[in-house]
This record gives sequence, C-alpha cells and structure tokens, in this order.
Amino acid sequence: MNHRLLLAAAPLILATPVAAREAPSPARQRATVEKLVSFGTRHSLSSATDPKRGIGAARTWVAGEFAALSKRCGGCIATERLSRRFVGPRAPAGVVIEDVLGVQKGSDPNRYVIVGAHIDSRVTDVMNASSDAPGANDDASGVALVLEAARILSPEKFAANIVYVAFSGEEQGLWGATLLAETARARGWQVDAMLNNDIVGNTVGQGGVTIDGYVRVFSEGIRSSESLADAIERRGVGGEDDGPSRALAKTIDGIAQTLPGGFGVFVDRRPDRFGRGGDHEPFLKQGYPAVRFSVAAENWDRQHQDVRTENGRVYADTIEGMDFPYLAKVTAINVATIARLAAAPAAPAMAAISGALSYDTKVTWAPVAGAARYKVYWRRADAAEWQQSRDATGASLDVAGVPVDDHFFGVASVGADGAESLVTFAGREKK
Repeated sequence: MNHRLLLAAAPLILATPVAAREAPSPARQRATVEKLVSFGTRHSLSSATDPKRGIGAARTWVAGEFAALSKRCGGCIATERLSRRFVGPRAPAGVVIEDVLGVQKGSDPNRYVIVGAHIDSRVTDVMNASSDAPGANDDASGVALVLEAARILSPEKFAANIVYVAFSGEEQGLWGATLLAETARARGWQVDAMLNNDIVGNTVGQGGVTIDGYVRVFSEGIRSSESLADAIERRGVGGEDDGPSRALAKTIDGIAQTLPGGFGVFVDRRPDRFGRGGDHEPFLKQGYPAVRFSVAAENWDRQHQDVRTENGRVYADTIEGMDFPYLAKVTAINVATIARLAAAPAAPAMAAISGALSYDTKVTWAPVAGAARYKVYWRRADAAEWQQSRDATGASLDVAGVPVDDHFFGVASVGADGAESLVTFAGREKK
C-alpha cells in the first residue's frame, strides 16, 4: 500500500462522517464462535436433522439468532432459508444445501447490500463428514462477524435492503453462494455490494509471523462477467483498475481510514488468494460488485486439518488460534461499509466522458433516484487513487483544463445526508 497517497486521497474517497454506533464486541463474537464449534462438525454432508450435532443444528441456531434480533427491533429482520439439491465430486450422492438469511428491509425494495460467510467446516479429507471439524476461524469467524453486524445495524433504517447470510456448501464448491447469487438474479435484485468474510479472525500466521494492523480485501479489476464487446471497449478507454468490485475495495479502504485505531485495508488487486476462491465468486459471475475479506497472515496448519499434534506441531482450526479484538476491527470496517452503501443512493448506471482533441473534458452520467447531488472524481492516468473531485447537480459537468487523454474520471451519487455510492467509472460517450 502507498500510505502517503492513500492518506492524501482519503477525504476524496469518503466525505461522509462515520455515524456514531455501538462498537463490535470481541466477547460476543467469541461466544458465537464457541457455540458454532460446539456442534462438533458443520460439514455440509453431516446431519441436517440432529438437534445437537452437525450442519442442521448449526443452521437452526443461526436462524434463531436472526429471529431474536428481529424481536428486539420490532420485526425488522425477516428470516429466510433457501435450499437446493446439488450434486458434484464432493457430494456424488447429492446433498441439500441451505442458506440462512436475515433480511433487513430498506425503503427501496429493489436495492440490496449483502454480507455473508460460510457456516460449513471440514477436516483434511473433504469427504469426511463425521469427524470433529471445529472450523473456528474457517469460517465461524465470518459467521460471528455477520451476526454482530446484524446486531449493530438492525436498529437503524436504510434505503437499501441488507442481507445477512450464512452460506452452506462452500467447501463442496461454493454451492450456497451460487444458490443465493442465482436467486438474487432470478428475483431481479439490484445488488450494490456483496461482502464475503472468510477466515477473518487470526493474527498469527504460518511460522509465527504476526500481522495485526490490517485486513486484506481481494477484488477483481476486470469484470469476469464482461462480454467480448465490453472487453474491446475497455481496451480502448482503460479502466482495468476501476471495475465495480475494485471500486468497492477502494471505497472500503477509504472507509477504514476514517475509523479510529489505525486499522487498515490492504487492497489486494486479484479476485482472491493465488489460485484459490471463495463465496464472492458466484456473485461476480452474475455481474455484482463483490469482494473477499481475509486475514493478513494465514496459518495453513489451522485450515482444513484433522485435529492433532505431530512432533509438537498443532494442526487444528480451534478457537485458541484466534484473535477476537482483530475480528472486531474487521467487523467494524464491514459495518461502516454496509451502513454507508445502504444509506446512499445507487451508483449511476452509466457515466461517460468526451473531449477528444481538447484540453477540457465533459462528464455525463445517468441520473439516480434519490440523489441530492453527484461527485465527479478524476485522476491522472498514471495514478491508482482519485486525486480531484467536484460536486455537481444535474447530469453533466464540464471540467476545464483537464485533458481527457491523460485522466480517468468517475461519478458517485450522494444522498441528502451525505452518504455516497460507489464510483462508476466513466467510459466513452455513446453515439
């Protein structure tokens, strides 16, 4: 990270003050992880009906937590359980995959912000559905984050609907995320952002390396869902670092810089860890902005392991390997991001620039319902972060003395309360 550049750009990235709200509780998140570990295994092929052990009991408990939160806020959260049967190499006989959703209704019935984590766990043999698989950090940490975000945000009112979700079937092939992403598309949801939290609760990595000052946020730059025509157009105008998911990651980074404590974000400019994947990917395939949060220092001895000690070396994804104050900091960034995007108007569906053979640039964009004004950003074409901005009303702005050849532009919509959307990258004006 270029900290000097990021700190200089921060006021341009986030002008909205962070709302005063309750901080995430490390103690509460520890209790959630302890409860999820107590179900023995949460393998997606474990029992769906046993009341005390297995994936079914864990999902029922999470549904109960959503119901309790809803009771506290007067019915603000609706619990839904989506299910579908999947068959694949890791479930050759098939298995019913179920997602547990808590949906906090917003004033706009079409817009959604999703925060999720996978509830299932596994040991060394991915087909072993009977051995204890604590799955404390992978990924009870993420589920604890989702539940804590729901607890903190449920008393508030937002424009967009917020979906809190515990996915099943991640270890079998991202099946739970596929189910929700395809459901969102079938229902016509406008998904403004999807935040996937997977392995977000440790600071001591492989070999004892300790990194506790930031969390990694992975994002695609070029949209995996783009068509050949989109790719040809992008080649002509640039924007490889400005797709919706990368814009989301940059926004998260800017939000983190406004929070107390100096905890940061490493904007990792690839879709996920090298050669690996997660539950945000099915949303990317549907064209939705989606990112993955993951710890700065992974410990592979504490992922996908039979619980054992060999030659004094511990292999186990147990609670002893976690750092709950760190998890609370990652949660705080998620909460602030969800709140900002759910409060803001939608991002402009289109932004464009014109000004060839000129030292001036004209920026135009599609008007957004609920936007009180817009913020036009630009930067030199050799920079990664937005450097300048100007407020505007209407649907266009003339920027004098800034040549289109040497600058990138983008537009965000801003609500009456100052909440700001993601930045929509400005492409070529359509004739």
